[in-house]
Amino acid sequence: MALSTSTSSLSVCRATTRSVCTRTPVQARAAVVVKASDSSRPADASPSLLQRVGSLAAAAALAVTISGSQPAFATDLPETVYFGNGCFWGRQKEFVDTEKLMGRLPAQISSVVGYAGGPKAGPDGKVCYYYSDPRTVYEKLGHAEVVKVDIAGSDKGDVTKEFRMFADTFFTQFQRTPGGMMRLDPQDAGPGYRNLVGLPGGVKSPLYQVLQDANVNGMELRAGTGNQFDSWGPLARPTEDDLMNVVWVYDSNALPFYQAEQYHQFHNGIGKAFSKDYRVDLKETLVAGGKITSTGCPELPF
Repeated sequence: MALSTSTSSLSVCRATTRSVCTRTPVQARAAVVVKASDSSRPADASPSLLQRVGSLAAAAALAVTISGSQPAFATDLPETVYFGNGCFWGRQKEFVDTEKLMGRLPAQISSVVGYAGGPKAGPDGKVCYYYSDPRTVYEKLGHAEVVKVDIAGSDKGDVTKEFRMFADTFFTQFQRTPGGMMRLDPQDAGPGYRNLVGLPGGVKSPLYQVLQDANVNGMELRAGTGNQFDSWGPLARPTEDDLMNVVWVYDSNALPFYQAEQYHQFHNGIGKAFSKDYRVDLKETLVAGGKITSTGCPELPF
C-alpha cells in the first residue's frame, strides 16, 4: 500500500502511486441526452436544463396565479449532482451501472470522478491529487473524492426518479458495523474521503426530501459549508471531517465539482478488475464526447 499524507490525515490509499492535476470547476449544466440524429450537434450548444423546462416554469407560474399556491418545483430542478464516500474508483463503476439501468447509452453516460466539497481552488484554479504543488492538493483545499452525475430529466417526475436512483446507489455503498454505518473502503480515511452529497441548493433543494427518503441507513444528513482547516501543518484540524454515520450535504452551486485526472477515470476498483468495455471503450467515448478533458496536470501510466 502507498501511504499518502496530508495536513489532516494519514491516508492508506492505492497499491499504486497516483499523481495530481489541475482543472477548472464544472459549471452547473444539464446532461444532454444525445440522439443519433443529433450526433453532430455540439453538447455545449444544447440548452440548459432550466431552459428546457421553461414551459414547466411558465405552467407553474400560471398555476400560482390561478390557485394562489406556491409550486413545489418551479425552476429549482437539479442539473449536476455529486456523491462522495471513499475512493472514487469503485464508486464510479456503480454509478455508471445505475445510468445503464436508466437506459442511457455509452455516449449519454455522465459519471465522472473528481473533487468537490471545498470552498476554494489553488493557484490558477487548480485542484489536484497528491504529489504535486501543495497549494493545489485537493484535500488541503477542503475537497473530497466524488463522482459527478448529471440529471437528464425534463420534468419533476423524471428528475425525482433519476435522483432517487442515484441516491439509492449511494446509500448501498456502506456496511453496517457495531459502531454504525461504514464505507466499503474504510482504509481510505480523512476529510478527503468523507461522505458527502452535493446538489443545487443543498438542504434547501426541492430534492433534499428525496435524499432523506433514500437514507435507509438512518445516517445523519448534516448541512455543510465546505471543509477548511483551522491551521497549517500536521496538527491542522478540519471543520468538516470524515465522520462515521454522517453525510455532509452541500450546495453544488456554491461548492462546484472539479474534474480529476484522466487516469483516474474508469479505473479498476481497489482489488477488483473491471472489463475492457468499461476501462477503455467507455472512457474513450467520453473523451471523444468532451465529457472528460485534459486537466493540464501529470497523467500517470496506469
